[in-house]
Amino acid sequence: MSKDNYSTTIIAKSQCAQLLADHHYLSGISRGFKSGFNVGLVLGGEVVGVCIFTGWPVPELLHGCFGLPRNDQDGFWELSRLVLRPDVQASEHNLASWFVSRSIARLKSETKPRCVLSYADRGFHQGTVYAASNFKYYGLSASKKDFWFKQQDGSFVKHSRGPVKGFDGEWRERNRKHRFLMNFDKSIKCKWIEQKWRATNDTARV
Repeated sequence: MSKDNYSTTIIAKSQCAQLLADHHYLSGISRGFKSGFNVGLVLGGEVVGVCIFTGWPVPELLHGCFGLPRNDQDGFWELSRLVLRPDVQASEHNLASWFVSRSIARLKSETKPRCVLSYADRGFHQGTVYAASNFKYYGLSASKKDFWFKQQDGSFVKHSRGPVKGFDGEWRERNRKHRFLMNFDKSIKCKWIEQKWRATNDTARV
């Protein structure tokens, strides 16, 4: 099937939910997802892919990356969710990178992005689609741990915020993430060290 059969359109959060629930690797980990600038991949009148851009997760990240203060953070986007229906992705070579590139083009046409960040959780994938979409690679995020509360049935729930002292549970290493940036603002310079990206065999293909 030719990529001429596909188009992109701006969609609502409600139009993203089912695809993310059915096919995104974080659907069983996170309790929900943020909505922002949402682009849908359309085939035959049906949304078969979703690309969601949201603001950067915390102001401190932008300060560490670019040295910017809290009051100078407009125009920075994170490509926080990307999913294509598996049968559609399998039917068309490089469809994911094609969709990402056109989603960023939509973002540029309707906003004034200064930079787009995307992570690839190395426990699930390695960021092939971002490397193919001309993002620059900046290595892995710093090592961190999360506290998981132990439930009465013996299961564990990840702690989100607040104190953990005195609670029954355990600290677990968080998956480190591959960091990718596409910078449109040439007046700022990333403080992270750019690295050469290469595919490995220890993670999924995307």
